[in-house]
Amino acid sequence: MIRRTSAAAPDLDTPLGAGKKTKRLALPLAGPQIAATALGLTVLIVGLWAVFGNDPYGGEPTAIVATKLGKGAAEQQTTAPAVNGDAGAARIAAAPADAASPPGSKTINIIDGSSGQSRQVVLPSGDGKAVAAAEAKMARAAAEPKLLEETRHGKIPKIGPAGERPAITYARPIVPPAGKADAPRIALIIGGLGISANATAEALAKLPAPVSLAFAPYGADVAQLATRALSEDHEVLLQTPMEPFDYPDNDPGPQTLLTTLSPEQNIDRLHWLMSRMQGYVGLAGFMGTRFTASEAALGPVLREAGKRGLIFVDDGGAPRSVASQVAGGINLPFAKADVVLDTTPTPTEVDRALKRLEMTAREKGSAVAYASALPATINRIAEWAKKAQERGFVLVPISMIAIKSKSS
Repeated sequence: MIRRTSAAAPDLDTPLGAGKKTKRLALPLAGPQIAATALGLTVLIVGLWAVFGNDPYGGEPTAIVATKLGKGAAEQQTTAPAVNGDAGAARIAAAPADAASPPGSKTINIIDGSSGQSRQVVLPSGDGKAVAAAEAKMARAAAEPKLLEETRHGKIPKIGPAGERPAITYARPIVPPAGKADAPRIALIIGGLGISANATAEALAKLPAPVSLAFAPYGADVAQLATRALSEDHEVLLQTPMEPFDYPDNDPGPQTLLTTLSPEQNIDRLHWLMSRMQGYVGLAGFMGTRFTASEAALGPVLREAGKRGLIFVDDGGAPRSVASQVAGGINLPFAKADVVLDTTPTPTEVDRALKRLEMTAREKGSAVAYASALPATINRIAEWAKKAQERGFVLVPISMIAIKSKSS
């Protein structure tokens, strides 16, 4: 017989769960409340930093860069954001010379429009012409407000109140060298720029000003890069993505002009594309083997280009294109690439294509070539351009051939 001791009685006789409750540590706030509080503190700290902080570059990494100028000019080192890609358009403002500057000198601040980079350049007395030239160069690169129309997508080109046409205003015509007025003319167009900042920088660094640059509408900094190209006296074209035969397997990109859309829908898409940058002399087709073969689809687009004072350039990649016939019917300045230089993008094949271009220019009096912004292509064209004049050719921007075609 087993007797139950009194010491064990309380535990055995007590119902389950009826014993002493262990106190748990209770948090004053629930999980969602903690997250909300942390988020609020973060927003408060960022707001206070933005109000009271003294960082004009918003926390971007900075670098000190020193650049040497020519004789007679001194440049101070300045702190600027370290950015990837190219510098955009610069804004130049004259400022009084400080006490350390030579007597009669002038200090100008050169501010990069895309990166915010600032340089102070001290010009000695008598260099007012250099300041005026720099200011005039940047003024030419700026879009003319009177040639812009506000739309729901942004600003797009238009003909000015006095009949000013963007194709004329933004053109960069050249004067042929003495004795070369009747020499065969060649216009080169490099397309696909604006997406890769490195490719755009290489084209601007290596190609002479008469080479026309065509920008794709999808680059994040395409507007600034196009303005920089204008400031360096390149003519600029806007590449317009159009439907190829194998669409949508081969898709040029957002807002592509399609044969299945109504003219009104394509014009609306065209306005979106036009708003991506400013200062271009005209449109250049991109892909578009199906679209440019359809007069019903292409006609309204070319009429819209003509209505806005632009030219149209066929990149030569669509053998069935009716762009020439449509442009001729509406008296639109037009040009078509006679040779695509880098169908096979190797130095040897590019050189052979350049020889075909020379033959075409001698036979017709002028010729147009199109190429993509590939490193090998840019290098070969840059080397060829150095000797083009010695070989009897004049390198011209595309408007000098397209507008002449209209008059002829």
